[in-house]
Order: sequence, then structure tokens, then C-alpha cells
Amino acid sequence: MIERDLVIIGGGSAGMSAAIAAYDAGLTDILIVEKGRQLGGILNQCIHNGFGLEEFKEQLTGPEFMTRLAVEVKKRNIPIRYQSNVLDLTKNKVVTYSNAKEGIVKVKAKAVILATGCYERSAGAIQIPGERPSGIITAGTAQLYLNEMGALVGKRIFILGSGDIGLIMARRLTLEGAKVLGVSEIMPYTNGLNHNIVQCLHDFDIPLYLSHTVTKTYGKSRLEKIEITEVDEKFNPLPGTEKEFEVDTLLLSIGLIPSNDLLKKLGLPVSKARGAIVDEHYMTDIPGIFSTGNVLHVHDLADYVAAESRSCGKGAAAYVKGAWNLDSPSFNVNPGNNVLYVVPHRVRLANLDDHLTIKFRVNRPLKNQVLTFTFNGEVIKKIVKPIIIPSEMQKVRLPKEVFNTQEGELIVSSEDRT
Repeated sequence: MIERDLVIIGGGSAGMSAAIAAYDAGLTDILIVEKGRQLGGILNQCIHNGFGLEEFKEQLTGPEFMTRLAVEVKKRNIPIRYQSNVLDLTKNKVVTYSNAKEGIVKVKAKAVILATGCYERSAGAIQIPGERPSGIITAGTAQLYLNEMGALVGKRIFILGSGDIGLIMARRLTLEGAKVLGVSEIMPYTNGLNHNIVQCLHDFDIPLYLSHTVTKTYGKSRLEKIEITEVDEKFNPLPGTEKEFEVDTLLLSIGLIPSNDLLKKLGLPVSKARGAIVDEHYMTDIPGIFSTGNVLHVHDLADYVAAESRSCGKGAAAYVKGAWNLDSPSFNVNPGNNVLYVVPHRVRLANLDDHLTIKFRVNRPLKNQVLTFTFNGEVIKKIVKPIIIPSEMQKVRLPKEVFNTQEGELIVSSEDRT
């Protein structure tokens, strides 16, 4: 059995950022296990710009962003196992992976970071009535085919769901000569970032149908037509509101799910964000096993993933070196009014340097709000927000000195401004 100080599962922006930070914190015995042929994960197929403004202070495409991180990983000579599938992870931090060259390998690690990202919801997840002809695919798969393989998935396209990948693909497919007939969203508000709504739909006159969903598909071997219908507040279709579109492709942009199969095998609890329950350095309930990036909670930007994963990498290095006091007092962080989830979920002040970064999302669009942070019944911070939407993750830094004790509860709420 091989032994390593740190094994990182996943070589996307989260895994690379964590590896760089851990190495720079003095932990050099690191192994990255990556299922793909190269580092970068989904960044390799995201050829649009908008990456890197926070990390590198300039606009980059996904491959450019990935390359910046990959260069830093290679500078540090961090070993990588490509095309390797992780088969198992145990509570005592034994990672089992396999690949064509080595066969099955077991690695005993002092710490493990899960940076496995997330996967897209498929057609089976929402059970659209009708046949299952070809032409019904996820937006991410269409992005992969077009951007990495040069294959246009269709000529007349409709998109179900207003997730960011779907919005970006609406623009990309239009620029490649396809006709995007519209985007339907079952919620009464969009689930994508505002700038993507403007740049990808409004700028190309692509209709957006809020409170609508696909209720029927037509076609045997290939998709020929779809029906969308307006829904009520309980998401029930409203008779008489049906609209039909002749299409050859239906793209699904209906949400991302953290790829947490390894954690589920360990019996760890799952948060409202469908990720692990973690502390201030993103360690799970099993000491030495960490989770970061989109496998923990779905982020808006790769820049946010990189920043979070740097903290995780530093935390993993500190854990291996025994610099943490895992027995020190802690307090819980919980969502309050109008907040869907928060990260992290518990905090040991003794292990923080100077501040605590809280990340969260609201559960519906809100206007004229005050973000309120209440610690043991006392309001320690308020932030006025004219508009808050679920698609935009909120990040707030709280100085360590605002907490007058190391135990209790921090509640994050969004309240109407009076």
C-alpha cells in the first residue's frame, strides 16, 4: 500500500487550487487523482470568457483559467494520476483507485480532499412525458460536443431550464448557426446570473418563458416537436396554455448535483446544498477528510471555487502537521429567514486566522433586504441589499473579533428593510 500525506480526488479548479495551497503551506507529499485525460475538468469545454477576474484580475476563458492553475501545479512537481477512477474511500482515509497502467491501487493518506465537482440532472430526473428519441441531452453534454469535438448537436433547439450553462449554450449555438427557439423555466424567476440572461438571451432576441415547463415530447428515432405549458404556483400545468415548437434538439439545463457518492458510502450527513457538513476549513465530520468546490455546494464562478479550495488546502496542511486543536470549542452556523443554506456549518474560532467567510444563497428573489448575522441572539452585522436572487451566491467576511465567545450559534437571515 502506498502512503501519502495528502490525496486530492479531482483535478479541476478546486483540486488544483487546493493542491497549490497545501504545497505552499509546506505539505509536499501530495497526489492528485483525476478521472480525465488532463487537468481542468469542465473548464476545458468552457471557451467563453468571464473567468479569472478575481483570481488573476483579467478576463480569461475556461481553458486559459485552467492553464494558469495547471502551470502552477506542474511547477511544484505534484504527481497526478490521469484517467483514474476512485473506487472507494474509507473512514481511515484509504483511497482505492484504478487505471489501465497501474491496475487497482490503494493509497493510505493522512488527509483526503474531495474535489469531484458535480453532475447535471438528466431527463430521467424530471420524467418528461413522451418518447425518448435522440436529441434530448444536457446542456453540458452539448457544450462538450460543440466546444471540444466541433459537433453541432442540432439546428432547431429549445432549452429547458435557465441554468447558466444552458444560457451560455443558447448564445453559443446561435453564433454557430443554429436556431434557438426559446428557453422555458418552471420557476417564476430565472436560475442563471443576470449578465447571462442579458448577454445570452436578450442580446440575441431569444424568448424566455417563465413559469413554463416541457409537458410533452414527440418523435420516435429523433425529436421532432415539444410542447411547453404554463404552470401554477404549485407547478401544475394550466390547461389551455400549451405552446408547440418544431425542434430537433431539447437541451436540459435543470440543475447541478454535487457528485458525493464517496461521502454517501461513508454515511456522512448531507447539507441543504447536497454537500457535506463542513467546518471553517471545509473538513467533514470525519477528521482528515475534506470537501471543497462544487462537490460541497454549487458555485457561480470558478474564481470562488479557487478561493474556497485554497483555504481547504491550507486547512488540510495544518491538519496533517497537527497545527489544529480539534477539541477546541465551536459554534454552529445555520440558515435563518429566506436563506436556503450556509457554508461552513460549524466553526472553531481557535483555528481561524483573522476572519470567517460565510457563503450562502437565498431561497427566492428578494428586494429591499437587510442581511442579518445574529450570534447567540445578538446582531453582529447588517448589510443592506436592494436585490438578492438565488442564482447569485453571497459571500460575507466576518472579522474574528466580532465573536465574543467560541460557542453558540450564528444565524444568517435576510429580512425586509423597514
